[in-house]
Amino acid sequence: MAKIILDQAMMEAAVYGGAVLGGGGGGWIEDGMETGRLALEVGSPVLVTADEMNDADLLATVALVGAPAAENQYVKPMHYVRALQLLEKTIGQPIKGIITNENGAGTTVNGWFQAAVTGLPVIDLPCNGRAHPTGSMGAMNLHEVEGYISHQAAVGGKDELYHEVCVSGQLQQAAGLVRKVSVETGGLVVVARNPISVGYAREHGAPGAISQAIEVGQALLGAKGEAAIEAVCRKLGGRIVTAGSVDECELTTAGGFDVGRVVISGHEMTFWNEYMTLEHKGERLGTFPDLIMTLDANTAKPIVSAEIEKGQQIAVIHVPKENLLLSATMRNKQLLAAVEGAVGKQILPYLFG
Repeated sequence: MAKIILDQAMMEAAVYGGAVLGGGGGGWIEDGMETGRLALEVGSPVLVTADEMNDADLLATVALVGAPAAENQYVKPMHYVRALQLLEKTIGQPIKGIITNENGAGTTVNGWFQAAVTGLPVIDLPCNGRAHPTGSMGAMNLHEVEGYISHQAAVGGKDELYHEVCVSGQLQQAAGLVRKVSVETGGLVVVARNPISVGYAREHGAPGAISQAIEVGQALLGAKGEAAIEAVCRKLGGRIVTAGSVDECELTTAGGFDVGRVVISGHEMTFWNEYMTLEHKGERLGTFPDLIMTLDANTAKPIVSAEIEKGQQIAVIHVPKENLLLSATMRNKQLLAAVEGAVGKQILPYLFG
């Protein structure tokens, strides 16, 4: 793939397609659109494949960490640039490209503003091709690399809640500290983290997943209502499981996560930022990292878990994990086991037998 200069139509498709692949998390459409528009206003971000890079080139992951429903969360585009600057200063080496941690309404366009300001390319190689709750799930199994030191810079909040923090240490401990910082800032921080070579990222990440988000967004935006939802399902090889009124909705924000459950037409979903399980009358229909997603049944607008309210008319779609572009972490038993404690549902038996 030649270098692609990202434009308005691609940005909108990336945000809406990312919203679908967010699986209930991954940020808000409005925030993604704001960041994308600003990136296009200040420069011309470029998307390239990993094949355009040298294996030894250093990439930095940019991400949002925290709870999207937190009332006091506050991040601005310049926080993204500041976090990248802090990370580069910490490691004392130049960053050659920017990657996002995941697909999501806000996260698919992570890095576009930094790319527009700095001239660095956005690499079509997310850490994961769908959204996920923990930082470790977006770290390409670096916690298993002997001697790897995670460097993470986090920025967010405003006024007395504003924080700039640099953390270096073992990956899971560093991720945990950044999660705590997100709570102190009001709920959300921008993070630049885990410098890694292109060669490692290509092997353990999700090459091509930004392009997939753009294609999903094009399918969604190319139709209206139920036809748009059906177009998304065709693109991803998924199906509409049910559509109806939200009968029950529970959400709590704890430890930097949105946690809860939703019941639509007798179908129960649990979420830990992202939807983790989908069941009907005790039968498991979908299990993370399958894609389980909610969309407005009338307009087809993707609705994240934090937006769900009782009485909404919602369609639920399911896409098997085999049809997604996923990273190595989505096959890691240790990381996936954490889901069970968060939502109180079995996960591993449905994934590994």
